Order: sequence, then C-alpha cells, then structure tokens
Amino acid sequence: MSNVTALKPTARDMLAGIKIIDVDTHISEWPGLWTDRAPAAYRDQMPRIVGEGKDRKWVIGDGIFIYNTGAASAVMKDGSKTRGVDFIMTEIPEVHVASYDVHARVKMMDEQGIHAQIAYPNVLGFSGQNAMKTDPELRLMAMQIFNDAMGDYQKDSGQRIFPMPMLPWWDVEESVKELERCLKWGAKGINWNPDTHSHGLPSIADPHWNPLWEACVANNLPVNFHIGASDESVSWFFQGSLPGFSNDQQMAMGAVMLFIGNLRVMGNVLASRFLEKWPKLNIVSVESGAGWIPYLLEALEYMSVESGLSYETSPSEVFKRQIYACTFFERKNFVDTVRRVGADNIMFETDFPHPACLYPDGLDYMVDAIAALTPEERFKVFSGNAARVYNIDIS
Repeated sequence: MSNVTALKPTARDMLAGIKIIDVDTHISEWPGLWTDRAPAAYRDQMPRIVGEGKDRKWVIGDGIFIYNTGAASAVMKDGSKTRGVDFIMTEIPEVHVASYDVHARVKMMDEQGIHAQIAYPNVLGFSGQNAMKTDPELRLMAMQIFNDAMGDYQKDSGQRIFPMPMLPWWDVEESVKELERCLKWGAKGINWNPDTHSHGLPSIADPHWNPLWEACVANNLPVNFHIGASDESVSWFFQGSLPGFSNDQQMAMGAVMLFIGNLRVMGNVLASRFLEKWPKLNIVSVESGAGWIPYLLEALEYMSVESGLSYETSPSEVFKRQIYACTFFERKNFVDTVRRVGADNIMFETDFPHPACLYPDGLDYMVDAIAALTPEERFKVFSGNAARVYNIDIS
C-alpha cells in the first residue's frame, strides 16, 4: 500500500473550466475622478478631497461633506489587509493599486482565477444617496461624470469589469434618460435606492417607477439593491449596536445589521407584490448574504396568512423566479443554504477591497463548501447565474 497521501483538491481544481464571476466588488474613487472630467466652471463644485491631516475629507458643492478621506479599501499597498476602522483614513497612495487601477485589477483577477467582476461605488453612497446633499443639477452632473468614468473603466478592462451605473433616482424621467445613456457604453444593470419614499418620493412599488422598470425589462437589466444604499439602510450601522461599544465593536455589529437590512428591503419588495406585475424584472440583493432568506420567506408567508392576506403568486415562487442573493463569508452552512434557497438564485462575491472582503483568495476561503457542491451547483453559483442575470458572455 502506498504511503503517499492524495492531495486535497484546491478550489480552482474543483472550479476548473468555470469562468468565475465575482458579483460584488468596489472601485476606489481616485482624487481626480470628477475634477479631471468636469467642465472648468464646475470643477470646484464636483466631489473632491479637501483639508489637511485628520480634517481631510471628500466634499461636494460648497464644501458639503459626503465621505471620509479614505479610499474605501482595507487592502494595503503591500497586499496586507488592515483590520478594524483604521481603513477609513487610508488614501489612494496607501492602498492596493488594484483597488482603483483597472489594469492592476484585471491582473489581480487573473491571479485569483476570476473571469469577471460587477463593481459598485463608494464616495457618493452605494446608490448615490450622498449626492442628495446638493442641488439636482450638480448631483446629476456628478453621477453622469462617474458613470462615464465607469464606462471607460469597463472598456479598459477588456469587458471584464462591469460597474453598475448610478441613476438620478429622485427623477424617474431623468433616470430613464441616464439609463439609456449608459447603455451606449454597455451597462449591464442599474444600482438603485430601495427607500425612495424616505425622500418624499413614491415607494419603489408605486406605478410611478413603471417607465424605469419597463426600460430595465426591455434591456434585460437587473435592479441591484446594495446594502447601505439608502439613508435608512445606513442608519442600521449606527443604531444597531449598544452605547459604549468601541469603534471596532460598532463596526462588527454595524456590518451585521447592514447585511440584515436587506431582509427588510427584500421583504418589502415581496410584500408589496409589485413584482407580480413585472414577472421579467430581476432583482439582486447585493452583499447581504443568503442564510436569512429561507426564514424571511417562511415568516412572510406565515404572517400573511395570519393577517388575512393572499397572493396571486406566493413570495417563495416570486423569489425563485426573480430575486438573486450574493454571498461571500457564509461557508459553514453554505451548501444547505444553496439548496434551501435554490442553486439558481445564489451568486458568489468577494466584496474586494472592503473590510469584509474575501482576500487574498476568496475561492480558497470557500474550498470546503465548494467540495460539497455538485458540479452543476458549482457552475450556477460561481458563474452561470451571474452570466444569465448580467448578460455576460462566458462562451
């Protein structure tokens, strides 16, 4: 009998031949992103970094604070990963070049075995909600400049990185116009605020938004609800922990509450029944994990019955037909979650380069969970579902 022990298959061994798509990453905005592209008359109004030392910050308009000075990257220039809240003060020169540089990002993707990425912003808020602090004309210009920069980023990546454009969600007509503009550079979805009603606008379930949903369906674009993409969603981060917590304790508990915040968002999407009228509109719950979904569906259906409500199509059926979840840190119960939620409705993400990201090798982190999946499940979760939802060629 041979004394040689067979080597354990690596994650890449088990995913060989699968073009992996990472459905949630972020691009660290560089200092000149807006000012270098803005008309001269507006450069001193665009998002920019001002101040010195601890007073440095991103501002818009006449010095209105919108974001801390950090590059929103916990991955440092030397490849190490910082822990805790220290990342909020790190700037572009200190962080990993792949956080912001497109060519370095593609190189890192190749090294990590990632075929494509979906990408989101930071400075203006995940749906651009921080821009509400200034007038509509200025915030629209800031979004358009960002979207144009992301269109160039997608092109320069060789169609490997697909940023989700921000839309002026305070105006449905302008949102449709901006969507049509972004389609010209190949946008694969939209990034949307789940709590438009908190700004005195109709809720996302109101027919007011039908022109936008119609445009999304016509162009096969998913509607992405990223955690923390509204003022209400972000409030969970600050209100979800006990008084007296250290910054690091607040960060840990606040992050958990951000994840769970999308339970509320998805619950409202289902309870409102508006997807019954839009059976071809795809919804993505981004960076929220997936373990809470079976609970949400069972609880919502139980409480609906107890409240005397009925559905033309049950929440579970609507979810299976139209809603997708992105998961990254969940591995202990990953296989059970995939099978309870449905292998057709789960997608893989790393959240690079944020503090919670799977780094330096997200696939290796998931190796044991991958081993327990069937080949068909591996393909769907790590590639096929994302390719279908975002219309990405993996042939």
